[in-house]
Amino acid sequence: MYSLSKLARLGAVLLLAGGAVAGAHAAYPEKPVSLIVPVAPGGGTDFTARLLADEMSKKLGQTVVVENQPGGAGNVGVTQATRAKPDGYTLVMPITSFPINATLYKKLPFDTQKDLTPVALAATLPLILVVNPQLPAQTLDELITLAKQKPGTINFANSGVGTTAHLSGELFKQTTNADIVSVAYKGGGPAVTDLLGGHVEMYFSTPSAVLPHIEAGKLRALAVTSKNRLDELPDVPTFVESGYPDLHITAWFGIFAPAGTPDAVVSKLNTVVNEVLQQDNVRQKLATHSFNAEGNMTPDQLKEFLDMEINRWGAVIKSLDLSVD
Repeated sequence: MYSLSKLARLGAVLLLAGGAVAGAHAAYPEKPVSLIVPVAPGGGTDFTARLLADEMSKKLGQTVVVENQPGGAGNVGVTQATRAKPDGYTLVMPITSFPINATLYKKLPFDTQKDLTPVALAATLPLILVVNPQLPAQTLDELITLAKQKPGTINFANSGVGTTAHLSGELFKQTTNADIVSVAYKGGGPAVTDLLGGHVEMYFSTPSAVLPHIEAGKLRALAVTSKNRLDELPDVPTFVESGYPDLHITAWFGIFAPAGTPDAVVSKLNTVVNEVLQQDNVRQKLATHSFNAEGNMTPDQLKEFLDMEINRWGAVIKSLDLSVD
């Protein structure tokens, strides 16, 4: 049996050990942190990641280094993150197709919902439904009516099978019962080019790709997928206010860590990212790319949001019988 003195000494050892563990977490980070971005340098995802990395470095007291790991529709970089040591020194910011890929791909080298720990929601991006001005539809309701009156005659561009633009068009079709036809392109650039040329009639686009064309009168905006109207398009209604709440759609960027990362580290990162996203300079820079700075979710809330997005897009993908090997 242990004597009282032995128990006291044991208790002291355990207390010191616990303090050492807590101290180790409190000292985080003690070296640079890697933020994997699963796309090539340039573009919205990379811009957002580098902006956040710069500001996070100031608050953490250690450099947050952006590492571009492109390939596999974002899956290469995510795979790299899931295989990293879960110590908080490797993070990843997946591209916007992240929740879509969970269902779209027949086999992934990781489990989207189990192999990563959500840290923070960084930014969201609405889509704009634009049409070629030659199309005789001045409003959303007129477009839907026209699509029903002339089934199969209106084509909508998509920037690739399984992209947000593609699935948004399919969800629009299912929600409104409009008979429209999907036309696939290898990226948003070619899709916008053909939309401007009148080869397709409609497209769900990110704001930065079409706002100049809307302002020039070369494209007509009929609705936006955000919850509120865009400052740049105050006269264009949202789908929500038009009676289509299921078409409230946002592309989004979140920061994740490998599964098993200590809760104390995840909590600290969540606080830092959320604080960064409340800074005026960060919000203004994101707004120049039409991104909305978030910084309002806990890790648990981001987990719930991810699950909801996977279920939502998974249902659309399954209804279309889409898959990628």
